[in-house]
Amino acid sequence: MNEPSPPSLGFLLRNAYAALAEHVYGQLPDRGFPEIRRAHSSLLRHIAPGGSRLTELAAAAGMAKQSMAYLADDLTALGMLEAVPDPRDGRARLLRLTARGRKLYETLVALSAEAESRLEAELGATGIAALRHGLTQTIARFPPGLG
Repeated sequence: MNEPSPPSLGFLLRNAYAALAEHVYGQLPDRGFPEIRRAHSSLLRHIAPGGSRLTELAAAAGMAKQSMAYLADDLTALGMLEAVPDPRDGRARLLRLTARGRKLYETLVALSAEAESRLEAELGATGIAALRHGLTQTIARFPPGLG
């Protein structure tokens, strides 16, 4: 009988990210953000502190502008984002976090740190350092956006 082959690294990386994201976003209802979905992470993880243009967010997330606009419209309707004039170009608009959006962002950062601490408790400091090093090397070897 053939031994099953071990899961590919791509499979493990994708599922590890999905598991961490589900863990973090799954706690948001208890933290006062029941309306936020994991899909919103495509925008939230790329927004600059002073705001970002929609096209910048879409490019950073590797998404179509229309898909990012859908997320931006949703987060705006939820009171997490606002559109303001871009000081670099009066014709353009920046999307930036509202006070509630900043609270959401801070909550996501805290939940992510808690998840990392939990992983470190399970893997140990050496294990988490090795994992971080391996992932950093992988990103350096196969930089995002270079096909």
